[in-house]
Amino acid sequence: MEDAKAALLIMDFQNPIVNMITESSVLINNTAKAIAKAREKNIPVIYVVVGFRNGMPEISRNNKGFSAMKERMAAADMNEWMTIHPGVAPKENDIVITKRRVSAFTGSDLEVVLRGLEIQHLVLTGIATSGVVLSTLREAADKDYKVTVIKDCCADGDEEVHRVLTEKVFTRQAEVILMEDWK
Repeated sequence: MEDAKAALLIMDFQNPIVNMITESSVLINNTAKAIAKAREKNIPVIYVVVGFRNGMPEISRNNKGFSAMKERMAAADMNEWMTIHPGVAPKENDIVITKRRVSAFTGSDLEVVLRGLEIQHLVLTGIATSGVVLSTLREAADKDYKVTVIKDCCADGDEEVHRVLTEKVFTRQAEVILMEDWK
């Protein structure tokens, strides 16, 4: 599977999410470099954002994580909330996928797009390491994608959780690399 067609996934780099990360400028800079490298190599760059309709009717009160968010953001403008940080913003013809849950696959058409592009290798970046990156990696591995995680293009509110995931957990199902080592 060395020659498997790859796609770079830029996950949950929305302004409000990026703003929750300390030292986000390093993360944005590294991710911008990964995007530039992907474009140089003609690797599709696919953006994934978490989003809902205004009023968030997709969120059940049974969903512990999202139901708390629904209460806090009842009046939020979802279009504004889903805006991707300008440091890594998509170009006009880039694909932007909207997901409704933590994994990039859940409640989205990501898998249909990947099949259409004949993608077999996912290169993951995202916020948070313990959220979208973990959930997407697990689901992608279960779907038989080759998976690479660019460690310094991911961030988590808890640095120790990020470290444990990227050094001990992810390596069971993915290659974990630094941006400078991505070839």
